[in-house]
Amino acid sequence: MKNRYETVFIMTPVLSDDQMKETVKKYMDLLEKKEAIIHHQEHWGLRKLAYPIQKKSSGFYQLIEFEAEGDIITDFEIAFKRDERIIRFLTIKLDKHAIAYTEKKRKTKTASAEA
Repeated sequence: MKNRYETVFIMTPVLSDDQMKETVKKYMDLLEKKEAIIHHQEHWGLRKLAYPIQKKSSGFYQLIEFEAEGDIITDFEIAFKRDERIIRFLTIKLDKHAIAYTEKKRKTKTASAEA
């Protein structure tokens, strides 16, 4: 059975725009190769970190919401750990309430953007 997950990862701020997009594409491709269904992805841009990580005070944030088998999460997170462009990542499994909340939030966001 497939579960729904949400991953947020922070990329180092020294990346160019192209390098950042290439990094995001790498992880999207990795998920698609593992037959994950990507429901949503969002680029949050360059944000200040709450505390320095690897002597950096900011980073590019990216969110990916996807549906996949639980065993691919290990491979996905190992890829993050091996990539020097990623300074932090967090993957959480969404329950039915979290899925409903994120979908409702997206609908209100698109409705306000259209108005």
